[in-house]
Amino acid sequence: MRIAIDNSVKEKVESVRLGCLIYDTEVKEKNEELWRKFEDEIFPQLISAIEEKGISGIENVSSSKKAYKYLGKDPNRYRVSSEALYRRIKQRKGLYQINTVVDVNNLISLETGFSVGSYDLKNVKGDIILRKGKEGETYKGIGKDDINIENLPILTDSEGAFGSPTSDSTRVMVTLDSKKILTLIYCFSKNENLNITLESSKVYLEEYAGAKNIELFIIE
Repeated sequence: MRIAIDNSVKEKVESVRLGCLIYDTEVKEKNEELWRKFEDEIFPQLISAIEEKGISGIENVSSSKKAYKYLGKDPNRYRVSSEALYRRIKQRKGLYQINTVVDVNNLISLETGFSVGSYDLKNVKGDIILRKGKEGETYKGIGKDDINIENLPILTDSEGAFGSPTSDSTRVMVTLDSKKILTLIYCFSKNENLNITLESSKVYLEEYAGAKNIELFIIE
């Protein structure tokens, strides 16, 4: 399996990169220690930070929104997932508890401002390409109706589109039956901390999601 970034994205967003982690795990419903970290540490810190500088002051959220504009998508109508998470925290709504892998995704995203997606590799067919969504393209979003993915940066395989920094499709979503997973960090800036983010993500996935045999790399 190859992972690559198409020129339809590179031509508009020169700094685009993908931080990737591929690993084995047994997905569980919940990790109690992770949720104590959210409640006792992450949420209070974020509420304070958002009150101080606002969501738009978070570098990786801002750069992702700019990338959407460059690609021709309204980032205020189709929000990057990291911004949507911050908005929930700002409104003191907390997070939905999904499963150990998705919950770690949210932890990484809240700590960094990057949008993060995880995909069940048994349902990915062939190579993975990040490209610009074509006119009229849609897919069934997780917990949503069909999502208009035209002009979004989208992940595709031989069967079509399956993921984006806004919302992923049901076809490759992580469930309690998932075993081999790709966790992907969408980076649209020259942020020099992507390597550090990958290393900390590896630790979180090991600690809170039981990840093993982790391979990590960056696609440019």
